[in-house]
Amino acid sequence: MDTSTSNIIFAFSLTLFAGLSTGIGSALAFYTKQTNKKFLSAALGFSAGVMIYVSFVEIFVKARESLSLIYGDTGGLLVTTIAFFSGITLIAVIDKFVPTGENPHELRDVKDMKKGVDENAELMRMGVFSALAIGIHNFPEGLATFISALQDPSLGISIAIAIAIHNIPEGIAVSVPIYFATGSKRKAFKYSFLSGLSEPLGAIAGYFLLMNFFDEKLFGLVFAAVAGIMVYISLDELLPTAEKYGEHHIAIYGMIGGMLLMAISLIVL
Repeated sequence: MDTSTSNIIFAFSLTLFAGLSTGIGSALAFYTKQTNKKFLSAALGFSAGVMIYVSFVEIFVKARESLSLIYGDTGGLLVTTIAFFSGITLIAVIDKFVPTGENPHELRDVKDMKKGVDENAELMRMGVFSALAIGIHNFPEGLATFISALQDPSLGISIAIAIAIHNIPEGIAVSVPIYFATGSKRKAFKYSFLSGLSEPLGAIAGYFLLMNFFDEKLFGLVFAAVAGIMVYISLDELLPTAEKYGEHHIAIYGMIGGMLLMAISLIVL
């Protein structure tokens, strides 16, 4: 793993880009007349395809290689598998503590901004809690992007783009209720933008907590957990949201396209 200053800055920059893409969703909510549901459905499916493929084909494999150096082939596979499902458990527990009504993956549409609702306080609460929920979700995503970019910059770019796409509808989820509650585009954009900052915070936490102790064993454990986190995000968040926004087959075609592009990039690069 390359932990040179330039690579650390590059990895952090990717994480910042992925996190702050919530602002793109917020901007779309303000400057488009309606949500392009087919495009978002395909994009989210694409993002899921990239993350699922790279988790199983690249990240899990590299984690197993590192842990096999310590525990042998059989022991390495066992420890990698345990770490993989530990990552799934971690993100599932985080998801469990996010109330359903404020879940950032509840569908929001730009046209919702035109609907008259008097319960401004409730809308504001929904938007603020959505921002908080997104912040909680994005923290492990930031760690995943950062660690992946340190291991392999091209891999980090792919994951950052996938997570950035994933964050666009989250920006809509925050900005729509806050804008409608306050009438302020600036305030809605601010909350949406700030919710994405937890992603680079995850990268910073990962750096200070892990870098001083990083070796083959810790790398393998963290990388396997990252694979689990990304698979869970794809299956629990990205694909269901993609299907809500559009037709089933559009989401699936997007997912296959993401897998194919990731496969080609791994072969070429």
